Amino acid sequence: MGYSSRLSDKEWEIIEPLLPRKKKTCPPKWTKRQILDGVFYQLKQGCNWADLPKDLPQCTVPTGV
Repeated sequence: MGYSSRLSDKEWEIIEPLLPRKKKTCPPKWTKRQILDGVFYQLKQGCNWADLPKDLPQCTVPTGV
């Protein structure tokens, strides 16, 4: 689903190299890009983490980034 707060591919190309690389462990449930999309959605909409749409990371994920 598309949201106006979602990162474009061009924006992601700029931001992605700035994020730390995670050590190889089990695959994450959410990508860093999905987590940032959730952060930007929450900031733009002003909603609680628990009120994010189900296709975005839920309230417990962003605290572990």
